[in-house]
This record gives sequence, C-alpha cells and structure tokens, in this order.
Amino acid sequence: MIKKRVTKARLLLLAAFVIFISYEAYMHQVKGGGPDGSPSIHALCPYGGLESLYSMFLTGALIDKIYGGTIVLFIVSILTALFFRRGFCSWICPLGGMQEFLGRLGRKVMGKQLRMPPSVDKYLRYLKYGVLVLTAVLSWKTASMWVSPYDPWAAFGHLSEGFPSLWKEFAVGFVILIITFIGSFLYDRFFCKYLCPMGGFLAFISKISPFSIQRDDDLCINCNLCTKVCPMNIDVAKVETASTLECINCQECVEVCPKEGALTNRVSFNKKLKLTPVLVGVSVLIIYFGGIGIAKMVDLYTLLPGPITEETIVTDVDTLKGYMTLSEISTLMHLPLEEVYSRMSIPAEVPAETEAKQLEQYIPGFDFHEARNALRD
Repeated sequence: MIKKRVTKARLLLLAAFVIFISYEAYMHQVKGGGPDGSPSIHALCPYGGLESLYSMFLTGALIDKIYGGTIVLFIVSILTALFFRRGFCSWICPLGGMQEFLGRLGRKVMGKQLRMPPSVDKYLRYLKYGVLVLTAVLSWKTASMWVSPYDPWAAFGHLSEGFPSLWKEFAVGFVILIITFIGSFLYDRFFCKYLCPMGGFLAFISKISPFSIQRDDDLCINCNLCTKVCPMNIDVAKVETASTLECINCQECVEVCPKEGALTNRVSFNKKLKLTPVLVGVSVLIIYFGGIGIAKMVDLYTLLPGPITEETIVTDVDTLKGYMTLSEISTLMHLPLEEVYSRMSIPAEVPAETEAKQLEQYIPGFDFHEARNALRD
C-alpha cells in the first residue's frame, strides 16, 4: 500500500481547484458574466442545479445565474455520489479544500484538532439537512437565487469587489464565511459537517451507493489511527462498515491503517473486489470530469449567457446585470434608449456603450440595483 501519497495527491488537487475557482471569481468581477465574461460563482457550483430543478421542469427555464453547465455539474456530482459516495466533497469541492487546509493549519498551530462534544455534535449534524430543504424549497418557490445574500460561497466569490460592496450585498454570507473559516481552523470541515446543503444532498444519494469501507475485525490491531485522522469524526475503529452518510470518502483512514487488509474499499455487488485508494480517487475524477467532457462534446456545457439580441426575452428587471451596456438594457427591455436614460436618471452625455457597473464613474453614488427598479412596468 502506498502510504500517504494519495492524501498528498488529493490535497494538491484541492489546492488546484481552490486556485482555479478563486481566479474565476476574480475574473468574473473584472470581466462580468456576459457572453464574453467569466462564469459567476453560482454557475460553477453544482448545488445551483438543484436550486433550479423545479423551475426547469415547471417552465423549461433556469433561474438567474444558472446555466446548462451548472445542471451538468449537478448531474455528474450525483453520478459520483452514486458510485463513490461523497467523493466530490473530499476530492473536488474548493470550499471543502479551503476548510481542510485551515483544519491542518489549526492542528499545527494548536498541536491538536478540537472535537465538538458528542451531545452537541449529533444535533448540529442535522442543520445541513434543514439548510438543504430551506434553500431548495425557497429557490423553487421564488424561481430565483434568493439565498445569494446569505451564501458564504457567494460572499467568497465577491471578495475581490472590496469590503464596502461585499458588505452591502453579502453581509450575512460574509459573516457565515468568516464563521466557516474560524470553525474549520478549530474543527475539521466545520461547514461540511453542519451547514453544507450540497453535502446533505449528496449524503442522501450516497445511501444507495454500493461502495463502502470495510473493517476486518480479525486483522484490526485497534490502534485507532483511522478514527484519529477522519476529518468527519467517524469512529471508524468501532464499525464493521464505514457507510455512514457523513463519510466523504477521503481515503485517509485506509491510507493510515498500518495493518494490511484491516481496512479495504469494497463494493456490495462483488465482495471479493478490493479497490485501492488510488483507484478510488482516479475513479471519482474520471466520473466527474469525464461527464463534463462528454457534455462539452455535445455542446451542453455552457456557463455563460448567449449574446443579447432583439429576440432575447427579459421578464424581470432583476435579470439585468452590471456587465450589460445601456444599449443592451434598452434592447432587452424593448424600451427606447432615451426612456432608459430618463427612467434611470442618467445624464444624456453618458455613452450608450457604458456598462451599468461603470455608471458610478459618471454619477457619484449611483446604485444600479436601485435604479433598474425604475424600469419596472
């Protein structure tokens, strides 16, 4: 067995995903989310697929900020969970990666990792399922990304906007993000355990997965190393099958086990088949990114809106975005350009190709989100 190399490889992958998502979030602020821009943090999150599911089936349209590519991410996450439980959480999720790095830093600084008292922990674990139901149902009911101001993931994606703008639009989400970072420094994967709705959803899906980690009681030497390294605080040393919904399939317990064969990866349909940690990790990545690759080949993986034309339909001014020019807003709203200027109180000398987010350069204190309300019928 290759000791710890899989864990190191997994951490390198997570670091790459954290860097990638941070870059994309920054570029979204620089270039906007238009046809030639960069995807929003919502479009890059698989959970957006679940939030948009009801609207997609009911009206055939996706909610704001969600595109076909987001649905693809949602589907491949489900497929990953069906085969390898919550492997997405430990091998791919950037927010999970940030928590893991903070947890490891916490252990180095404090010399240990804190554990929530079991009497408190067992109830806190249910919180993520409450968040799952709340965010999904209200997104379906409102057909919008209503949770955005309260979402730590959205707050992270807008850090580069600067604190004044961040606080104005994502104050609650930013506070939850800080709580998540502090909590993860003190307790392994704080958000994953207690608050993550995507983790809660994938936990349900993983219940029917044929994959599990098996402990052989005859070979086990009761060193408890598997329990000590588990970031989800599962008492692996005392179970026969680590099939709890909390398992994120990070393979840390299997790798740290000093006794060959005491902990093995198994599938229910073939009791003799044993999967190495390397094969598990590679399989998770193949399912996830292979699915994305197939979607790209058939032109289903889109994370940005199409070009604005006369035929583009806008049903709500809330769908108007800062990357749009005044000319494009006029086209989308089917209003004369002069009327757009008049309703939004924009001086005539402002060029029609000015992006909405740049209007403050011409009009000090201009608030686009408030001004666009004047365009409502």
